[in-house]
Parts: sequence; C-alpha cells; structure tokens
Amino acid sequence: MGTTVQNQTDLYLDIFESINFEKIVDHPNILIAAHFWEPERYQAAKNCYKFMRTIDDLIDNYKTEHVTIAPENRMQFEADVYRWINTIAESSQNDPIQAELIETIQRFCIPFWPLEAFAKSMIYDIYHDGFPTLESFIDYAGGASVAPASIFVHLCGLTKQNGEYMLPVFDVKRVATPCAIFSYLVHIIRDFQKDHLNNLSYFPDDLIAKYGLNRQQLLRMAQGKPVSGGFRSLIRELYEVADIYRQRTYDMIQEIRPYVEPRGQLSLEIIFALYLMVFERIDIEHGNFTSKELNPSWQEIKELVGQVIERLEAE
Repeated sequence: MGTTVQNQTDLYLDIFESINFEKIVDHPNILIAAHFWEPERYQAAKNCYKFMRTIDDLIDNYKTEHVTIAPENRMQFEADVYRWINTIAESSQNDPIQAELIETIQRFCIPFWPLEAFAKSMIYDIYHDGFPTLESFIDYAGGASVAPASIFVHLCGLTKQNGEYMLPVFDVKRVATPCAIFSYLVHIIRDFQKDHLNNLSYFPDDLIAKYGLNRQQLLRMAQGKPVSGGFRSLIRELYEVADIYRQRTYDMIQEIRPYVEPRGQLSLEIIFALYLMVFERIDIEHGNFTSKELNPSWQEIKELVGQVIERLEAE
C-alpha cells in the first residue's frame, strides 16, 4: 500500500514539474487542474475548452472594439453560434477541429447539454449588454460557466473499464452548478478592471443602482479613479453571494470524492484551491480591485498547486 501511494505521489510530482506555469496565459484553472489526468483525458479537456473559447472570443472581441453589437449584425452572430453548435449536434466532420471535438465527445461520453447551455449564454451576449439583476446574472452563469465546469466534472468522474470510459455515477449538473457560479462570481470581481477597460460589464444593473453607481463611474474606477464606498458595498454583496457558493462547492467536492479516481480527486482540489486563492485576495475594505492586485502570479499559482499535492500526500 505504501509503495502504491509513493508511486502515485511521484507521478503527481513528475506532472507538476512538467507544467510550464510561466507560459500559461491568463491562468486557465481548468487546464492547470486537468494536467493531472492521463494524457488523453487532458487532451479531451483541451479540445472542449478550445472550442468554447473560439465562439466566446468571437463575441467578446467584437464588443471590446465596438462596445455593443449593432442590431443589423446580431442575426449574423446568432447564426454563427447556431452553426457552431449544429456541427456538433449533427456530427458534421468537414472541419478537422470540429471532427476532433466530435471524436472527443463520443469517446468520453460527453453529454450535449453543456454545449447547448453554453450556446444559449452566447446568444444572450449577442442581444444584451450586461445583466438587469443579480438573479439574471446567476441564470447566465448557469450556461456560460456551468458548461466548462460540467465538462470538467464529467471528465473527473469517468471511470475506465476494459479500455472504455464509463459515465460518472453522480449527477454532473447538480455537482457542477455551485462550482461554476462560485468561479464566475470570482471571475467578475477579479476581472473588473480588465473587463470594463474592454467595454464588458458583468456587474448586475440592480446592484449598480442599489449602491448609487452607474457604468460611467465603474469605468472611471477601472481607469484608476479612487474606489468609492458604494463600489465597496457592491463588491461586498457579490462576495457574500460567492461565499455561499464557495461552501456549496466544498460540500459537493466532499460528496463525490468517494466516486472519483485519485487523479480526479487531486484535480478537483487544485481547481477549487486556485479559485479560493483569488477569492481570498479580495480586500473589500482597502483593495483597489486592479488586475495586478487580484491576479496571482505564475509563481504563486505554482506554489499553491505544489501545496495541494503535499496536503493530499499527507492525508
């Protein structure tokens, strides 16, 4: 038993040393955590993540340049999203990248609903500029963030028998939903400065109004103006909601651990720790909420991942 544990730890450390943390752009936590799966499962995560990023960037990059999508262009963007999702639904393999994703979906038993939910959230982005309420933001996060989170949890929960992958024994969507909402709330606080400088607003309008703010004031603070008390109150409310989903995420990870293989357990602990690190950097009373302040360095990320490995080794 001791030899097996030691060999497993050596494997984790070998993988850890193979990751070039310095070259991981924008710290995609899913891919950092997925590194600890076997290579083909890690490649499956990369294929799915890359495909979702393609359509997400198409819309966000346009909004960065043009602020909003003009009504005359919305139908074309919507058609692009439907064409994107239909290539998967219809198993159209004309495009090599799409063919690779279809093969991944089939081999790893990935359900269609996460991609469908993601497409729905992208269509929302086409026709809306922000969110009228916190509730609508949480509903949106149920697509934009639950999709990649569900695929991650699904891949974590697979077991392999006779060379074939078997479905998780737990409800992936139920498990992934609080994880996704927690991570997305952390995202919008962490990326406040970057998003507003790129004409992207994810803070709910009802909270902005509740604390006597408007989008022009948020932009000025993102540009370096002093942070107001109203803005700190807005962040505090988002932080408190995020904390509820943080606890639910922790509970879900503990619930499914017995049904997840050791490498999957490690990846779940890593991804939670990475988001928790950002969450704990949020200084409501004294912070300036800049990208530099809230984004950990690659050295800090590497150190944290190493600590998670050491902690699991000690258990």
